[in-house]
Amino acid sequence: MSLRKTKVKESAIETELVRRIEALGGVAEKVTVLGRRGFFDRLVVLPGNNVWFVELKRPKGGRLSPHQRVRHKIYLGLQANIAIVRNMADIDRLIVRASLRKNLDRDGCNPIPVR
Repeated sequence: MSLRKTKVKESAIETELVRRIEALGGVAEKVTVLGRRGFFDRLVVLPGNNVWFVELKRPKGGRLSPHQRVRHKIYLGLQANIAIVRNMADIDRLIVRASLRKNLDRDGCNPIPVR
């Protein structure tokens, strides 16, 4: 009997992210920006003007490159929604954060009561 642990690949996490986002009525577009290193892997757009820049990393040992760190800092400075997804629990957290974001008013400051 083998005691090898099954490794989850980044591609499996990415496939699950796309499936879950599409199930919510959104899209998770694969992004390539020519001439720009370190751009996010997926642009997630959910109903209600809810846009997220998502970086996917393998569950163990996946690290942000220096270019990615710079890109994240720039986008965070612009108050963009950013998520790093390494596993299924991170997908769950992204969906929860996105649903909370959907309940903010247009300037993003005051929560709108959910009825």
